[in-house]
Amino acid sequence: MIILNFSHPLTEEHIGQIEALTGQGVERVIEVKTQFDHRRPFAEQVRELVDSVGFSPQEWQTLPLIINPPALNFIAATLLAELHGRMGYFPSVLRLRPVPDSNPPQYEVAEVINLQAVRDAARKRR
Repeated sequence: MIILNFSHPLTEEHIGQIEALTGQGVERVIEVKTQFDHRRPFAEQVRELVDSVGFSPQEWQTLPLIINPPALNFIAATLLAELHGRMGYFPSVLRLRPVPDSNPPQYEVAEVINLQAVRDAARKRR
């Protein structure tokens, strides 16, 4: 699988945790520099950000992807909408959490959230 990382760098330990949680190997991690200008519309910047990954329409729809979303909620929400439009479904995302009592602060992979499964389950509650 391929991880699109829109956040802080992932360590080898993180990669191992992701592989253990998913039962799949990580083929590569694509680091996507995510720095936004608050004076420009975010939807426009997200489109440019996703374009910078360089995938074809076919790749967006077929590659096994996991997303490490950016921390800023407005960017993350807009990114997920853009990705859903290109992929045809919601991608799975990483949730990292602080390691208790770590100094300096360290993070571990808490879970891989299958957003499409969350969406599909929510549809049954309409």
